[in-house]
Amino acid sequence: MRISTNTIYETGTNLMLQQQEALIKTQQQLSTGRRILTPSDDPISAAQALSISQSKSLNEQYSVNRTSASSSLGLEENILKQVTSLLQDVHESTVHAGSASLTDADRKIIATELRSQLESLVGLANTTDEKGQFLFSGYQASTKPFVQAGLNVQYVGDQGQRLNQVGPSRQLAVSDSGTDIFDRIKNGNGVFTTAADSLNTGTGVIDVGSVITPSSLTGDNYEIAFAVASGVTTYDIVNTTTGLPVSTGNTYVNNNTISFDGMQLNIKCDPANGDKFTVSPSSNQSIFKTVSDLITALETPSSGQPGGTRLTNNLNTALQDVNNSLEHVLTQRSSIGARLQEIDTLESVGGDQNIQFEQLLSQLQDVDFAKSISDLQRQQLYLQAAQQSYVKISGLTLFNYI
Repeated sequence: MRISTNTIYETGTNLMLQQQEALIKTQQQLSTGRRILTPSDDPISAAQALSISQSKSLNEQYSVNRTSASSSLGLEENILKQVTSLLQDVHESTVHAGSASLTDADRKIIATELRSQLESLVGLANTTDEKGQFLFSGYQASTKPFVQAGLNVQYVGDQGQRLNQVGPSRQLAVSDSGTDIFDRIKNGNGVFTTAADSLNTGTGVIDVGSVITPSSLTGDNYEIAFAVASGVTTYDIVNTTTGLPVSTGNTYVNNNTISFDGMQLNIKCDPANGDKFTVSPSSNQSIFKTVSDLITALETPSSGQPGGTRLTNNLNTALQDVNNSLEHVLTQRSSIGARLQEIDTLESVGGDQNIQFEQLLSQLQDVDFAKSISDLQRQQLYLQAAQQSYVKISGLTLFNYI
């Protein structure tokens, strides 16, 4: 079999090109640190690496979302911390306002301070985040949630909670509506509320009462009416919702417990003839109304009787409602804290997953440097041998022997 000179040249050239190609590929692998440079290098591993890379990218996006959620909730918690501090100041002012040594002028000074605190509360409720979005407006992030006109504060946002995808199957609320934070607070003792009639002339003071038999509660409205005849004080209890009497002609004893329909309460001092007290189911009352009612009570002259007793009853009611507001805000802060803790847990899990993804990608893609360096040296040797053999073979000709 005869091999032409042209065939020798082509074969030698192709062999050198193949060795150069292998050498260049090994150099690229070493320089990039990647074993798979194109999908054709290892189709199966390339497909697996693509899937893992996509999962890793999603996991990193969830981490970005968690950071954003943590920032929003952290800001909200800080605002509620300031609200808590303000309510504690209001509580102290309410207790101080009950001092018998204060005059009407003194109480008006306290009311002026409370007006300033009310405006501060509204300002906190209208806080915006770093993007200029209102924290407590629900879905309407660009709408100012609370509008104030004098002592009247109205919520104009919606009931929505903005959600953030913080995990593959977890959406977390990163905001709360102003209604949930500042409005939906039960007055009284949380089940029913007591009040003295504004026209009372005696010194009777009613407490907030408590529930003794939940199964006996009716949810109706009641009135306790007093009568004084021949130095004897009695009272009737009427269910004003049904119009039916609950009990009549009960002898009144100062500070004795009055019980009916699963509830109990105390009325102390001396109610006058015709004095009335009401018992009603608790309803939702905003923090702003609680402070506004307190301001109104302090700005109303109360020197002497029956003004002093009326003030005492109003302050008792206000003190209970302020306590309810404080407890409600603390509960909301606890909810935010739980969400922040969940974010920390998810971030820890996400960090572990990210490490796993990187390890899997490394196993699929990363080059074995020891092996590749050995391959590089071997391929360099092969290329040199191919080049030297090409020189010798290409120099073979019959003219060298003529």
